[in-house]
Amino acid sequence: MGKQKKAQQAEADLLSTLEDFTSKENWDKFFSIKGKDDPFEWYAEWPQLRDLLLTQLQFSSLQEINGETSKSDVQVLVPGCGNSRLSEQLYDAGFQCITNIDFSKVVIGDMLKRNVRSRPCMRWRVMDMTSMQFADKSFDAVLDKGGLDALMEPELGPVLGNQYVSEVKRVLKEGGKFICLTLGESHVLGMFFPKFRYGWKISIHILPQKQSKKSKLKTFMVVAEKTSPTTLQTISTSFDHNALDSGDQAKGVLEALETENNIRTKCSSGNDLVYSLEDLKIGVKGDLSELNPGQRVQLTLGEPGQSRFCYKSVLLDAQQNSEEFLYHCGVFLVPKTRAHEWLFSSEEGQWMVVESSKSARLIMVFLDASHMGISSEDIQKDLSPLVRQLAPYKIDDGAQIPFMAASDGIKERKIVHQVTSPLTGQITVDDVIYEKVDGQLGQLSLSKDLVFRRLTFERSEGLIQSEALLSLIDETFEKNVNEKGNKKSSSSSKSKKKGTQKRNDSSNYQNVDHGYLASSYHSGIISGFMLISSYLEKMASSGTTVRAVVIGLGAGLLPMFLHGCIPFLKVEAVELDPVVVGLAKDYFGFTEDEHLKVHITDGIKFVEDVAAATTKTENEGIINKLDILIVDVDSPDSSSGMTCPAADFIEESFLSTVKNSLSKEGLFVINLVSRSPAVKEMVVSRMKVVFGKLFSLQLEEDVNEVIFALNSEGSGPTDFDSSPEAYSKLKKLLNVKNPEMNTTIIDSANKIKPLDT
Repeated sequence: MGKQKKAQQAEADLLSTLEDFTSKENWDKFFSIKGKDDPFEWYAEWPQLRDLLLTQLQFSSLQEINGETSKSDVQVLVPGCGNSRLSEQLYDAGFQCITNIDFSKVVIGDMLKRNVRSRPCMRWRVMDMTSMQFADKSFDAVLDKGGLDALMEPELGPVLGNQYVSEVKRVLKEGGKFICLTLGESHVLGMFFPKFRYGWKISIHILPQKQSKKSKLKTFMVVAEKTSPTTLQTISTSFDHNALDSGDQAKGVLEALETENNIRTKCSSGNDLVYSLEDLKIGVKGDLSELNPGQRVQLTLGEPGQSRFCYKSVLLDAQQNSEEFLYHCGVFLVPKTRAHEWLFSSEEGQWMVVESSKSARLIMVFLDASHMGISSEDIQKDLSPLVRQLAPYKIDDGAQIPFMAASDGIKERKIVHQVTSPLTGQITVDDVIYEKVDGQLGQLSLSKDLVFRRLTFERSEGLIQSEALLSLIDETFEKNVNEKGNKKSSSSSKSKKKGTQKRNDSSNYQNVDHGYLASSYHSGIISGFMLISSYLEKMASSGTTVRAVVIGLGAGLLPMFLHGCIPFLKVEAVELDPVVVGLAKDYFGFTEDEHLKVHITDGIKFVEDVAAATTKTENEGIINKLDILIVDVDSPDSSSGMTCPAADFIEESFLSTVKNSLSKEGLFVINLVSRSPAVKEMVVSRMKVVFGKLFSLQLEEDVNEVIFALNSEGSGPTDFDSSPEAYSKLKKLLNVKNPEMNTTIIDSANKIKPLDT
């Protein structure tokens, strides 16, 4: 009975050591209990391993004797050897150049004693398999029996596994093999396959099971053979997929295999290739120390265990060699809020950034949600050793690679309200103080910070939908903003869960200055009224109402300004999303009356209905057409290179409907937001098909271009240098109290140019 209790206690002690596979102390205790004569085998034993393993250890590149590979020349490394008999059995099969490593001093001492006389050429070393003290390209084969699986326990994450695999790749010779025995869990294969994607040939095999073994788990042998750096092959298997059982293990392996092979097939076709830093270092894209003008490579920088964060990046070599480069290599950080802008998300835009950076090679790094709240200093510290490996030529250790960034120019920011709309997605209302304010407002901001309220949609980050100047700028206001912002932020989190907007009884819209347009393109739109100033003057003098429609309400700032400064306008705003209408009313002071209405409907359908209705009423002698139609609608998909308007609003069918909906002297206005000359040319060419006379206002230092189309061939001044009368009429028509706004609008009118027909 005493012996039985002692045995039970020994078994319990043994099991307790297996709670943490990465603990040296636990393994020392484990092997002390087991002893040198009680081997512990992972997964498979020699009879099941022998034939397949010996086949894999044949290397045609090594010296051949009597037509066979000389086994004694094969340099084999066995990491995490433990007290398994595998190395001994392999030695007895003729492979005598075997090096065994383990971080347990106990087991290395035991194994050395067990083999020092019978297998004198076998080497044993105490060493951490994630940080090996071997020279590069030292071994023909690395034989892993469960070591990678132990390092990749789910609760440990991929850090140790990544470090180990990187070491394996480093110590293997060209043509060498990493022979890994594994259970093939999805998180293990999910790390393994990408790490051996370029420059490796992978095959998967199933080991036969011991007849007496009751376990349903299969052991897989995954072999990665080191080949040419540019090699990219699908993974092969030596077993019938249909013959596998339908259990979770087999299903997981086949899914991981299918996913990786799909990626490899896609990469082989040359579409959207994304490389790792390791891929580039082995020469997948040639010698990176040399500049390759016009080269553009997408890559991922960093990985667990190598850096604090991972970064989506693009490497760009300037398209032309130039002596005007200021830097051999530079880094450009793109914040999450601007990553979706055309300038940074499109190839054409990225080349513009390269040119302006004055760098021979620019590494553009896109920050995401994982980098939020991290200081720029910490980001640079994490990135520096990574980007240094991508620099052309040899840079001195002390030399610095310059870091540049796309700044949002914001000094302070307070989130006032956030809500998620079923149609638009997440919408944010925030108050900001800019680092720099231009114009007369800039002079005012020298003595007191100016606060602007903004409306932004997450789907088009980087594009401000609406921006208003807040008129109450004092300590009381700041206190109110803080208090209300906190309350609204709290209520918005609740409303998100319910999917509805939480309205605020004590709204602060009275702080919005509706006599000032903070967005330059808004004043640019109004400046285009100069093109129909004679018509507007005639309508005003006769007391006739002019019908103006704005598609895309935003915060309602443009409709409110038009309503306030041109009294004879009947302004109608069209907005598809009722949540946006609610925000405009609650946070930006948008109000309706008999001369300002909002229609919650689809903008295209609204125009179609107007065109159909005016055709019918014309036959009855009643005219109800639009005099001014403004399209200011963001695009939910900016990948086309056009952030505004949505693509449907520049289709020729819609443009024809617009023409039919306009009065004879009518004006059609589109706010076009794109940095792509090709996109702008496409929009203009479509508009020319429908409208005979087009005009353009290109806003300085802005991506907005306002395009005006006249419905009448004979309307509008033809010589802008001799049209002071048109400017004068426009100035008289506008009841603008803010002198700066008046000047801004007239100055913009002077910049309107005709587009060649």
